[in-house]
Amino acid sequence: MTFFSSLSADDISRYFRMITQAVGVKRHFDLLVWLQGDVQAHIPHDILVAGWGDFDKGPLYHDIVSDLQGVRSENIDSRALSPFLKNLFNRWLEYEKRPFVISANETGWFPTDVDLQRQLGDGLPKARSMLVHGISDERGKHDCIYIILSTKVTYGDAVCSAMEVLLPYIDTALRQVAHLPLQQILPDTYKPSIDPAEGNAAEKWNLSPREVEIMHWVAMGKTNFEIGSILNISSFTVKNHMQRIFKKLEVSNRMQAVSSFKAASASE
Repeated sequence: MTFFSSLSADDISRYFRMITQAVGVKRHFDLLVWLQGDVQAHIPHDILVAGWGDFDKGPLYHDIVSDLQGVRSENIDSRALSPFLKNLFNRWLEYEKRPFVISANETGWFPTDVDLQRQLGDGLPKARSMLVHGISDERGKHDCIYIILSTKVTYGDAVCSAMEVLLPYIDTALRQVAHLPLQQILPDTYKPSIDPAEGNAAEKWNLSPREVEIMHWVAMGKTNFEIGSILNISSFTVKNHMQRIFKKLEVSNRMQAVSSFKAASASE
């Protein structure tokens, strides 16, 4: 039995309406209205996260659509979101590019970054399950991963089937919406900002802006791989930076480096 043969006449009419309406999406507001309409009947959700780009080399971009207050694309730090997107994209590849569900009690997959949790608001801590599916871009090499979060339902086979059918149209609708201005900044134009307090450490230890930025993430408990994902550099490059930082700070491990970095940052 095919997916559509199992649907009622009303459901088939709703699918046809959803598909035709997707063509008319031009703005973020249009996308929100469309997703909050008939799409909610088949893929109930509170937050939709889309991430796209080169998942091997970067950069990655994102868009977030939600009717929850404050949960907006411009409020989310792309660098904090990138490791989360990459992990789910790799798992999607392991699932042979089929949709899969992650329940709230499955550890290691929901974002643990405190700032990212705050930026995603109530939708993240209250989420019961997460549905993940993606689209491979064989021509432009801009693959896309989609994450759907719900605070009300636990996703099952029916929603996964609906996601398989509707994702190409969700993707089409999203591609018709212009990027947010900040999402068009490429890594080679990115200039790391230094917190004034961290500038004290930079001055005392003669750290470069990149080294200060790396130490900022090390102090937050990030691994070399995670830092590389955030900054769109390889973990090997992060490791080389860390070796130079150890020399400048005259320490032999990360814990000592963080201690010295924080002490210098706190000094006047």
